[in-house]
Amino acid sequence: MLVWLLADRATSRGDALKTAGLAGGAVAALYGLWLNDRRRRVEEDRHELERTRISDERFAKAVELLGHDADQVRVGAIHALGGVARSRPETNTQTVLDVLCAYLRRPFAHPEIDKVDDPAAAARELQARRTAQRVIRSLLPDAGSGGPAYALDLSGARLDRFNLSGKEVGLLGAQRAMIVNSVSFTDTSFSGSVFFTGASVHGPVDFVRTKFGAGTGFRDFTAHDEVSFREVSFALPPDFGQASLPEGTEVP
Repeated sequence: MLVWLLADRATSRGDALKTAGLAGGAVAALYGLWLNDRRRRVEEDRHELERTRISDERFAKAVELLGHDADQVRVGAIHALGGVARSRPETNTQTVLDVLCAYLRRPFAHPEIDKVDDPAAAARELQARRTAQRVIRSLLPDAGSGGPAYALDLSGARLDRFNLSGKEVGLLGAQRAMIVNSVSFTDTSFSGSVFFTGASVHGPVDFVRTKFGAGTGFRDFTAHDEVSFREVSFALPPDFGQASLPEGTEVP
């Protein structure tokens, strides 16, 4: 560029040198901006890798502690898993939900309906399970919020005071699950299939204004207390084959 300016008779030598200097400075400034941006991106990538490593380590440790003998350690591990999910919700939430559901599927003798050898230990485990259920609920988006529809696999689980009211859920598998005390699905929205096949509930069940967006199975479902289907909506006809419901229950 400097040679071209010096060859131009309409441009003085001083102006040519000045213009070339300005151009060179601009190029140097642009290069400096590019270099700083590259360094920033490299630093961000490094921080992201570090966050991922720390999150993975927290996750692995929390999963390990879910099997600890002390109930307070198990409760701490459950809360730690909730923190892992919230730190990276787009990648960790479904994984954490899967782990918590697996915890609830572990064999458990409920002290209110089963014969237990150590009632105090069973009561402590029950509190840990209630904590897991609360963390699961806290990780689910509110119904109608447009949040992701997470899947919950609670097949064969033993649950207590199960509450998903006002939440958005994808698929719910609760085949052969046993639920003690109240169950609330008031204003819950299910976008995926829902299965209560062979499940039993010892307590009132609330399906008030529940929205089922796909197939729903209640075959062999047993309810030992009041069941309300008030203002419920089904996208597809539900299957109530061989279901046992209290007398007077109004089935949609």
